[in-house]
Amino acid sequence: MLLVGFGWPGGVLAEGVAGVEVIVNQSVTIRSMSKYQLRTLFGMRQPALPDGQQVRVFVLADDNPLHRQFAKRVLGVFPHQLRRSWNNLVFSGLAQAPTEVANQQQMLERVANTPGAVGYAPAGEGYAQTHVLSVR
Repeated sequence: MLLVGFGWPGGVLAEGVAGVEVIVNQSVTIRSMSKYQLRTLFGMRQPALPDGQQVRVFVLADDNPLHRQFAKRVLGVFPHQLRRSWNNLVFSGLAQAPTEVANQQQMLERVANTPGAVGYAPAGEGYAQTHVLSVR
């Protein structure tokens, strides 16, 4: 299994941002997901985790370097494509947009304190009350 942020020399991605890991609240029992499952979660097309637990998705602003790297390298989409998808779902009444947080610290706090939460953070730093999902 590979951690998100996999395969980048020295763990560093373009734009000076360290590798990215998908983090989840400790209440989440799954330990790995496929890239496709992550795309459906962060694309707001799947309201629950594979184990049935309701999910709460947290993201950074579209212009945040960590968000850009997460979208491109992990999900395989550009941030504007992700935003367009969210807008289409919201305007059609099919889903809600993910919760946008102001910065990485707020991301960590919200994921740590929200059951079923999923977000992302710089790789290799270890965060209390969360665990890292591996990507298969």
